[in-house]
Amino acid sequence: MADHRGFLKVRDRELPPNRPVEVRLRDWKDVHAHLEAGQPFLKEQAGRCMDCGVPFCHNGCPLGNLIPEWNDLVWRGQWADASERLHATNNFPEFTGRICPAPCESSCVLGINQPPVTIKNVEVSIIDEAFDRGLIVPQVPQRLTGHTVAVVGSGPAGLAAAQQLTRAGHTVAVYERDDAIGGLLRYGVPDFKLEKRHIDRRLIQMEAEGTRFRPGVEIGRDITWAQLEARYDAIVVATGATVPRELRVPGTALDGVHFAMDYLHPANAEAAGKDPSALGLTPISAQGKHVVIIGGGDTGSDCLGTALRQGAASVTTLAIGRMPPTERPAGQPWPTDPIVFEVSSSHEEGGQREYLASTVAFLPDEDGERVAWLRLATTEYLPDGRRVPTEGTERDIPADLVLVAMGFTGPETEQLTGQIGVELTSRGLVARGDDFATSVPGVFVAGDAGRGQSLVVWAIAEGRAAAAGVDAYLSGSSELPSPVTATTVAMRP
Repeated sequence: MADHRGFLKVRDRELPPNRPVEVRLRDWKDVHAHLEAGQPFLKEQAGRCMDCGVPFCHNGCPLGNLIPEWNDLVWRGQWADASERLHATNNFPEFTGRICPAPCESSCVLGINQPPVTIKNVEVSIIDEAFDRGLIVPQVPQRLTGHTVAVVGSGPAGLAAAQQLTRAGHTVAVYERDDAIGGLLRYGVPDFKLEKRHIDRRLIQMEAEGTRFRPGVEIGRDITWAQLEARYDAIVVATGATVPRELRVPGTALDGVHFAMDYLHPANAEAAGKDPSALGLTPISAQGKHVVIIGGGDTGSDCLGTALRQGAASVTTLAIGRMPPTERPAGQPWPTDPIVFEVSSSHEEGGQREYLASTVAFLPDEDGERVAWLRLATTEYLPDGRRVPTEGTERDIPADLVLVAMGFTGPETEQLTGQIGVELTSRGLVARGDDFATSVPGVFVAGDAGRGQSLVVWAIAEGRAAAAGVDAYLSGSSELPSPVTATTVAMRP
């Protein structure tokens, strides 16, 4: 292991600085300052990793990342070996190292009585250094199997499945209905969290390995699912959970009330220098407006950072529940992933956060067509667990633009079920077995389409596991790693 006494010598958790707020709000670049691999504190932080005997971080990470091993290699300055161990379990550490909430750190043994190891920061430092040193090269398969696979959806689950299957020797085509590959990584996550150059350089590697990309093709409309099934030996459904959860209160039909992704998609397209209208999108600007975001999760945080960069007059984020505690609750013991109060980079930049805020109605302007006010009330918890507005606590706040960021209920399945008869669960997700096979032979599902809304690290893990299932289906057996099963659950209470 790394320094056996490192966690005793260096007790403080240290992260690289963010760029100053007044600077980063003027652009869409990564909020984090560039970190050189040779900086002493990075070695010190990697050296805090303990020789703990049973590394619970392995279980906290759905990918089973070999965290103590690459921490040790970073401490020793062996960057090539660290990159090799990192990629042994994770196809895209440049994504997880930037946008994953790091459940591995919640289960770090050191975190029992000290700040946990900066696992996520060490991870992203390894992959950035590997790219800078030219260590990331195509892994072209030694032979082709003659089998063909269609991957529908180019988010992290689809890309992970495609890369694994390509390296196994299958001919893989990835279909994406947007104009560019990447799914929500491309158009859902703003550049200040994930610059798109990180996606593009990985796609160059995948193309060199043999993966074929088909952007601008919507399966179910441009090509039917039945036609795809007839053309390919196997299909991986990785379309994500894209149906937004609705807010059923009066006034939702008013102009100015939008789902979060209807706002983020064109905003991210504009940040990439594209014309949203040419892509069939309606641009929505927060400039000079009083913005209200309903939902306190990652998507709401992305909306906050975007609205601030567009020059919003004010931004208020509403959460229906109580403010989470700042420390791990007693009912969520180590090594579970606790629900605690978090301050994202966007929250550092501005805006106001309100808890126990139940939205009652959206109120129109004088013309009666556009939202002007949001009526909210204090949330009351009933004995049965339901949350309702408390009568007599209503108040109105200005709201020229309302963004509903309450999560997603599941995938779009109308064409999938209607054209090839894939069965769904009671929750409206694509039903699958532990090998990620659906009810239709040769059709598999990975990521949020079968799991429901989840984390990027789960998407990659399921993409890798589904690839193993497809490979076994086509070849009779598989040597591809399968880190999870379809019934694996996260360590969150």
